Amino acid sequence: MATKIRLQRGGRKSYAFYRIVIADARAPRDGRFTEKIGTYNPNTNPATVDLDFDRALYWVETGAQPTATAHNILKGEGVYLMKHLRGGVKKGAFDEAIAQKKFDAWKADKQKGLDTVRENEAKAKAEAAAKELEAEKKLNEAIAQKVAEKKAAEAAAKAEAEAAANAEATEEAPAEA
Repeated sequence: MATKIRLQRGGRKSYAFYRIVIADARAPRDGRFTEKIGTYNPNTNPATVDLDFDRALYWVETGAQPTATAHNILKGEGVYLMKHLRGGVKKGAFDEAIAQKKFDAWKADKQKGLDTVRENEAKAKAEAAAKELEAEKKLNEAIAQKVAEKKAAEAAAKAEAEAAANAEATEEAPAEA
């Protein structure tokens, strides 16, 4: 039986969510599978992958062929790097401790890159919110200025009307006297 490492679609319309499964090569995409080894959520930034690393490594070493997307996911999680390092241990190039040390260094560097991406995204979001707040403040100031001008014009018109009424009153008063 030829086995494949593939993605099995789930989630709702326009919001895909995938399970990473081991399946017979002849089985349909969302059909029968042998084992579920993880999940993949492309809707987050960066994409979220929850993988049973040991089982994925076992299946890759056993000869299961991944699809293109599954290969990229496994590569990004370091399964192929660990397979390569284990090959070096088998050949005697270095021992298990050095292989694990190299893998841990790679994983730490990758996590640092992911943290940088998250920080940059948070910073961009904060800057966008600050720009939006500044634009809203300018708009509110412009509206407040228009309202103040309108009130000043109304007050001037009212004062003019009162002055005219007072002028008429003063003109009528001396005429009566």
